[in-house]
Amino acid sequence: MRAVLRPFYAACLLFLSGLAVSAQTGADLAALARLLPEASHVSGDEQGVTLDIGLSQPVPYRVFSLADPDRIVIDFREVAFGDWTEMVDWPAAITAAAAGPARMAGWSRLVLDLARPLQPQTVEMTSDPQSGQARVTLRLVPVSATRFAAATVAPPEAQAPQAVLQMGARPQDDGRLVVAIDPGHGGVDPGAVRGRYTEADLVLTFSRELRDALRRTGLVDVVLTREADVFVPLPARVTMARAVGADLFISVHADALAEGRARGATVYTLSDTASDAAAAALAEQHDRADLLQGIDLHGADDVVAGVLMDLARVDTAPRSTAFAAALVDKIGAADLRLHRRPMGEAGFTVLRAADIPSVLLEIGFMSDEADLRNIRDPDWRAVMQSAIIAAIMEWAAADAARMSLLRQ
Repeated sequence: MRAVLRPFYAACLLFLSGLAVSAQTGADLAALARLLPEASHVSGDEQGVTLDIGLSQPVPYRVFSLADPDRIVIDFREVAFGDWTEMVDWPAAITAAAAGPARMAGWSRLVLDLARPLQPQTVEMTSDPQSGQARVTLRLVPVSATRFAAATVAPPEAQAPQAVLQMGARPQDDGRLVVAIDPGHGGVDPGAVRGRYTEADLVLTFSRELRDALRRTGLVDVVLTREADVFVPLPARVTMARAVGADLFISVHADALAEGRARGATVYTLSDTASDAAAAALAEQHDRADLLQGIDLHGADDVVAGVLMDLARVDTAPRSTAFAAALVDKIGAADLRLHRRPMGEAGFTVLRAADIPSVLLEIGFMSDEADLRNIRDPDWRAVMQSAIIAAIMEWAAADAARMSLLRQ
């Protein structure tokens, strides 16, 4: 099933992640685009800087930040800038700007040197179906030095070993890692509640920021199981991740327990006991062709379905555990609070996918005052998100190497 749905959802992800697609052919998108000076504008004030970049056609792009010195980088595939950067009256927040070919073949790069830490608040590409022209709008807003530092990454050409770029490569796929982020609860299910704060709102904010930070690496396609305060059934979240061909599933929560009983980040994987229960429950569903990629379970009895899912988990379970361990390691290395038992096993419904490495991450517990204060702090969230990204990259490289050895 995933092989059939993959091309459509890949196109959706390209649009959602800023790698804009249009009705043009792949050859058109690969062609050299031109920056349109008359359609490009820059403005700035105390609240930030806005760039509108007009292009002769849509092209894939990515945005990320670099440190020493602080810079915002926009990579395009690929654009002829001409002398546009020299013609612009840049606001005071941008001390210098330069554009030209990037070190990665087939890419062009616009680099903005910053007078103070700024980060993207919004990034989007729109296209005109009549003219075929496109516009990239980037809004940069001031952030603390801590938050800026937490979001910086190595340039894609230095950061992306082939193991990461080829992770989970499939036919008609660009080789990007696909991560499904699942903000827990939502809609009629607010999750934990502490005063005026709900778990559903807090983890949605965290997940949106994590999505944006992952996209800025240029290495990862991301889909959220919910984009707003809406209710999504638990099985539907798993089905959504499978439909987009996710290589990794991360469910984000911030539960509340009895005062003083729990605090700090915790990472859960599916337990052996829950695996049996999950297999039995999933086997009862009518459309069992959706349980495993490429395996038609329609008409199979419960024993056969359970055996097939157990076989799939022989491979998936250790990969989930490896990612959980990487998460705990990176969160600890970032000097963020961990639960006294940071890795656990439980029968969460959203961890029941037999074919996708999956974890449930409690970023903290709302029942703990310090954890709640952290979760509400954008600087703390940025550091936690940076730790998660580091764990994803480390796990992806190790997992790709492992898969390569298995293929040999």
